[in-house]
Amino acid sequence: MHLDSSVSAVITGGASGLGAATARKLASQGVKVALFDLNAELGEALAKEIGGVYCKVDVTNEESVDAGFAKARAANGQERVLVNCAGIGSGVKTASRDKKTGEIKHYPIAGFTKVIEVNLIGTFRCIAKAAAGMMTLAPLGEHGERGAIVSTASVAAVDGQVGQVAYAASKAGIVGMTLPIARDLMTEGIRVNTILPGLFSTPLLHSLPDNVKDALSASVPFPKRLGNPDEYASLATEMITNSYFNGEHVRLDGAIRMAPR
Repeated sequence: MHLDSSVSAVITGGASGLGAATARKLASQGVKVALFDLNAELGEALAKEIGGVYCKVDVTNEESVDAGFAKARAANGQERVLVNCAGIGSGVKTASRDKKTGEIKHYPIAGFTKVIEVNLIGTFRCIAKAAAGMMTLAPLGEHGERGAIVSTASVAAVDGQVGQVAYAASKAGIVGMTLPIARDLMTEGIRVNTILPGLFSTPLLHSLPDNVKDALSASVPFPKRLGNPDEYASLATEMITNSYFNGEHVRLDGAIRMAPR
């Protein structure tokens, strides 16, 4: 797919981190970008910077997502591109014992469900609605391409660490649904791919102490540093523009394999 001002994109979690980098990358190529995010301050500022539109969207809420797509399409037209970056993390063991009291607790089911609702169901909700919209578009080129979808999983999908059970399950679900969705949409000319980022320099990691960030960087085989969000944006753009890229999930991690802790 060629990127220019005739193409519009929706980016969930687009106000910061990986989503913001992707928004800037696509906008630099003329794409009309809509940002779905709960952070209005960051979302409005970035939309102003790139000439896009901000939509306050909670991906776990059907009405909120519908309203977001309606606002984005009213401003930019039907999107041909969807990039899913919205997500949350957690750090709770399946069951654990308090070291002082010996009390045994299990992961609160409501907490587990919340992570699945945001990361997995939220991603699928946006994919399904974007794909339905893309199907109304005229096909492009000799092979009839209508759109491209990129989702964000994590290396935790296959290397989940202690306390990452909900996060790993949600991201593994995104990996697992990539090929079936690509097959569901193959006759409509809509491609679907997923990126599995490793340790990236996002706002979450920026908040950690320098010694922790240094240790995380040192754990990456090569290059020994955190990933740059621009590198994620570069791969997402390749997945969008390379019309033979379909049904794949790709690690972007400096060859890291996460240890148990």
